[in-house]
Amino acid sequence: MESDDKVDRWSRSDWWGVVLDAPDARALAHFYSDLLGWEISKESDDGCALAPTSGVAYLATQRAANYTRPTWPNADGQQQMMLHLDFEVVDLAAAVAHAVELGAEVADFQPQDNVRVLLDPAGHPFCLYMGE
Repeated sequence: MESDDKVDRWSRSDWWGVVLDAPDARALAHFYSDLLGWEISKESDDGCALAPTSGVAYLATQRAANYTRPTWPNADGQQQMMLHLDFEVVDLAAAVAHAVELGAEVADFQPQDNVRVLLDPAGHPFCLYMGE
């Protein structure tokens, strides 16, 4: 299928996404929807999906009954981070403040000066960074 924006996004078959486990799929979906300004297109107690208004990428959340928060940074014998999300921002300080207002927490360990590692409400690390 064509990969340009001239094709109606809902008729495309090349969607791809990332799914995050969480103890509360709805709460985590609403956090990322508010953080990114993405619309939630599917929502239930078991799982949600959200996406930007164009393109074919999505972010989903799914309820995991026995969810264990990952640690950051990784530590032997503890739940490892399996992935993290990166989001480019225009104003790093403002973006961090907005994320914290929505329920994120700034991680204690910050490996880079121009990137801020935060933890979403379920404990998944994500990075906010300034584009070059």
